[in-house]
Amino acid sequence: MLILAIDTALDACAAGILDTDAGKLIALESQAMKRGHAEALMPLIAKLMKDSGIAFAGLDRIAVTTGPGSFTGLRVGLSAARGIALAASKPAVGVTTLAAYAAPVVSQNPEQPVISAIDARHEQVYFQVVSGNGAPLIRPRLGPIEEALGASQFGTPYLVGNAAQILADRWSADAPPPFAVDPRPAPDIAWVAWLGAAVSPDTAPPRPFYLRAPDAKPSKQPPQQVSQPSAP
Repeated sequence: MLILAIDTALDACAAGILDTDAGKLIALESQAMKRGHAEALMPLIAKLMKDSGIAFAGLDRIAVTTGPGSFTGLRVGLSAARGIALAASKPAVGVTTLAAYAAPVVSQNPEQPVISAIDARHEQVYFQVVSGNGAPLIRPRLGPIEEALGASQFGTPYLVGNAAQILADRWSADAPPPFAVDPRPAPDIAWVAWLGAAVSPDTAPPRPFYLRAPDAKPSKQPPQQVSQPSAP
């Protein structure tokens, strides 16, 4: 199976092509960025496809991160994935950013619980906790940093995500210290692809997974009436 994976949820614009039969990425493009995903993504994908020698019609599936993350960044990636899927008549699937962060850690450290955490600002984080075998302990949620720190009850954790260091710096001295801290700014695109290969289009659609409403809200004030000039 050939899977085009796309991630624009956080501080990277990344795409890769996974060949599941070969068991590896056969092409990868990634740029670190906080803004500008809309301008960077399509040229990045065009280069990826050209370098790989694979046509869009030759893909089997498109996978994309659905969030949580930047509202603007998520829309860029999701729109691209849907558009490519529609044009190539291929299925598209979505994987959460938190799951993509956790996936490589779960596979390498079966004895430690894994806390994936993303900075939501204002003393809050998006986070989830899974056991060493991937079973959910705390499902994805938005909460205060102190709530995420309460996951120390599950044992010595592996902290991963762009808020991993935030949690490590606030970790209680009375709790077992973290097993490891991995504050990478964005998930590994290879694991976005592998998760995309594992899920079903019927149960993992490419829809945004925000966990909270956008900060911008429509005005409650009625529109002002514009007076018309009187006829001469």
